Amino acid sequence: MYKKARAEGGRATVYMGGDTSGFWDFIPHAFLAQFPGIQLHMVTDLSKYHYARIYNQLATGDVVADVAIVQTTQDFEQWKADGELLKYRPIGWERVFDNAKDLDGYWTGAFYAAFSPVVNTKFLPADPSDFRATDLLNPAFANKIASVWPNDDDAILFQYKLFIDQYGWSWLDKLVAQNPKFLRGGPNVTAGLADGTYLATPAMAGVPSITTVQVLPRRDQFVSWAQRAAILRRSRHPATAKLFVSWLLSAQTQKSVIGSFTWPVRGDVPQPAWLKPLADYRTTDPLAFPRFMRDRGAVERFRSQVELYVGLVQGPDPADPAGTLGRTPGRF
Repeated sequence: MYKKARAEGGRATVYMGGDTSGFWDFIPHAFLAQFPGIQLHMVTDLSKYHYARIYNQLATGDVVADVAIVQTTQDFEQWKADGELLKYRPIGWERVFDNAKDLDGYWTGAFYAAFSPVVNTKFLPADPSDFRATDLLNPAFANKIASVWPNDDDAILFQYKLFIDQYGWSWLDKLVAQNPKFLRGGPNVTAGLADGTYLATPAMAGVPSITTVQVLPRRDQFVSWAQRAAILRRSRHPATAKLFVSWLLSAQTQKSVIGSFTWPVRGDVPQPAWLKPLADYRTTDPLAFPRFMRDRGAVERFRSQVELYVGLVQGPDPADPAGTLGRTPGRF
């Protein structure tokens, strides 16, 4: 595959969902260390902007992205239906959990993601999993909560929905009364948690630290999903794209790269030491988020209601604050 990629020109552009420029650079660094001579453009931006770029590139015939790894799960289903994905089962595909791949072979999960409360260790019960969303309403958290705007990120929005389904809209009303700080970009939230400016967030991911723990609750529902990856059928660099996706799904990469921060999608690769197997958490369903994303009318109705409580999203795109990425970033 490496030889074929080199013969093709050894280039590929990956559109990666994320909210800080360079956030995912450790992935191409590991890839390029193994395959010298390959050039990889990893373009990080909010998934909702990347999927718009891909649709526009398909519509205009100017397809720059070779691989899409974004959280807008419904778009993979639409692109598959439209015949815009390359059918490709990467090496190791048979080891990937069924809930993390398209059984027809048009997309596969790259890793499992999960959002749930992240809380200062001083404000957690002896068993962190006993922390509940209603605990965020305690006076100790007044003026000390930070959150990504739930109306800016569908996965954050879904975690809010799970809490509202469980505790009612009064939960959100009371949370807003705590005067939380709404921000664009998860790293802006986690930085405030790390330095003690904030004590908790309702929905975020993070590895355990001296100051914070991501709560994977045993009573509240939390969101998890397989972050999907696919090669576009009109990719200009299909051989390099196949090499990258197969490397990403390889046992070694899933263990050393993906396993450094979250659950791998392969059943033969263990999760990080601080996590249990995802299937052991009875309060999450990795397929619930894709079901939520599929009904766009329901998503927008819920988002509009949440906006009544939290207000309109404010601030520049955290991954592209200067607005320089444009419609076709990552072109070779």
